[in-house]
Amino acid sequence: MTTVHYLERRSELETYFDRTAVAAWTRLTSEAPVGRIRATVRAGRDEMRRTLLSWLPEDMSGARLLDAGCGTGALSIDAARRGANVVAVDISPSLIQIAGGRLPADISPGAIRFVAGDMLDPSFGKFDFVVAMDSVIHYRPDDMVRIFAGLATRTLHSLLVTFAPRTPALTFMHTVGRAFPRENRAPAIEPVSERYLKKLITEHADLDDWSFERSHRVTSGFYKSHALELLRR
Repeated sequence: MTTVHYLERRSELETYFDRTAVAAWTRLTSEAPVGRIRATVRAGRDEMRRTLLSWLPEDMSGARLLDAGCGTGALSIDAARRGANVVAVDISPSLIQIAGGRLPADISPGAIRFVAGDMLDPSFGKFDFVVAMDSVIHYRPDDMVRIFAGLATRTLHSLLVTFAPRTPALTFMHTVGRAFPRENRAPAIEPVSERYLKKLITEHADLDDWSFERSHRVTSGFYKSHALELLRR
């Protein structure tokens, strides 16, 4: 994964989430009061996290899980409570620091390893399960598939990913957002249709031994995200 667009976008995301959006993201992922719009985003993210967790085993004792793009660590904590050995990776050192500070007392030491870095780093080893919740929505579809393929090479059982579905509302917001000065906007989300994304995944040679299973869309106000479950055959 060394395309110019991927590297440029990764750099933009690191700057945005590690500097510009840290305060807002910290508040959004806490229990602090937020405005009406952000409340819909919080509710949507909570529903999506519950969906992805429902696709994982209730008992994950002895299993390794990669939380790829862990943010402030909510999913990692839930997985660790099921007994998983979690590697939680995020591009933002600031968010990783916040995640570590939120580790509850009931999580055993060493159950979660929080790391600031690249989720595609092969040094993390292999995993039984990989979850990438809303961590690739800013990449173009072709780069998204390359990311999925890179994660799949280190995944033994299931790969759970989300993407921004191409809907009229999201397409409109995406178009309007590009009209603002670059310094005044977050990195753009890249909407893609489920059909087209599955086509790209199917055509990718490195994903021949994977099958599509469950699919679920979450719509909550300004939050729109679609989850896919891929299982190794």
